[in-house]
Amino acid sequence: MFGNYLIGLREGLEASLVVCILIAYLVKTGRRDALAPIWTGIGVAVALALGFGCALTFGSQELTFQAQEALGGSLSIVAVALVTWMVFWMRRTARHLKAELHGKLDSALQMGTAALVATAFLAVGREGLETALFVWASVRASSDGSHGPLLGVLLGLLTAVVLGWLFYRGALRINLAKFFTWTGAMLVVVAAGVLAYGVHDLQEAEFVGGLRDKAFDISTTIPPDSWYGTLLKGVFNFQPDPTVLQVVVWLLYLVPTLVFFFAPARKASSPPAAAEAAAPPR
Repeated sequence: MFGNYLIGLREGLEASLVVCILIAYLVKTGRRDALAPIWTGIGVAVALALGFGCALTFGSQELTFQAQEALGGSLSIVAVALVTWMVFWMRRTARHLKAELHGKLDSALQMGTAALVATAFLAVGREGLETALFVWASVRASSDGSHGPLLGVLLGLLTAVVLGWLFYRGALRINLAKFFTWTGAMLVVVAAGVLAYGVHDLQEAEFVGGLRDKAFDISTTIPPDSWYGTLLKGVFNFQPDPTVLQVVVWLLYLVPTLVFFFAPARKASSPPAAAEAAAPPR
């Protein structure tokens, strides 16, 4: 549940910060008349993300088992690729996010209502679609038949909305550079588990071989139905009997990604600058 909570929190907070920046800029510049088109664009983006998530959830139920596994495995790999790109993109551009959005908003204000709707839709829609795909893949990987994984995502999103509102009101300030660094690193760990699960799906769909080649089996030591087995699965998508290919893929993704992710942090000249991106102009 914690892993899914982290996904909802991290992805939701990025979208919340984008909304805060857009709304605060319009309020400060006296363009409250443009708020309605902005909220319309945001609403359409949220509806699209929810529709995409529902299509993934209910559309796959009509497929055969093999087709479900092939689809789930393929989309899990796509989701990991997207979330990895997003984590690195946020690390690189967070300090310039506010200026970039202000520039796009100024251009949209000159072009009219449709441009404002499109600006808000594109700014939030990308985050929404990425979130829907990764949440679907992660919930599918960590689901144990309960509503815990989905509840974790919803709680994370709710927390993100509350934090976004507090940022907007100026009631909360944290070092977002550190926040996005450490949550990004934890998200990479979660993504590694999703990737390994996706590979297992492809093996069950017989798209990839090696399903019977187990790297180890510690099911007796860490039973999947035990509280600690459930906890490890919920946080890290841990599997007590992974295949050799799953372990290899997990290591080949996790180790180099974390090395590259933390490398820029040692060279950054002003990491706290990212915190300014979250502070809406007052």
